[in-house]
Amino acid sequence: QVQLVESGGGLVQAGGSLRLSCAASGRTFSRYTMGWFRQAPGKEREFVARITYGSGSTYYLNSVKGRFTISRDNAKNTVYLQMNSLKPEDTAVYYCAADSSLYGSSSHRDYDYWGQGTQVTVSS
Repeated sequence: QVQLVESGGGLVQAGGSLRLSCAASGRTFSRYTMGWFRQAPGKEREFVARITYGSGSTYYLNSVKGRFTISRDNAKNTVYLQMNSLKPEDTAVYYCAADSSLYGSSSHRDYDYWGQGTQVTVSS
């Protein structure tokens, strides 16, 4: 089991940057694939990025490639999402999630544990 708490959201101007953090607790944290998702009002949850526990392989939503970077520090039980060159369309509640399955996934339905979310608002 794992518990997740996001932080770092806020209001930023277009072109600006934010770093989201996801503090995790649980003895098996390092073995989970960790993902970031986002959800805007009236829209379904959207995959943003994921990172594996072994190789640290990453995978990104096409629209954030080159702008967002997911990373993890297992010693600190923390996952990060560095967001640069933010755009108004990035505005959403951002959630971190943990996937205990053997295969990586971009579907929110495959993730077992979720944080409460942190609001990111990008003004134009």
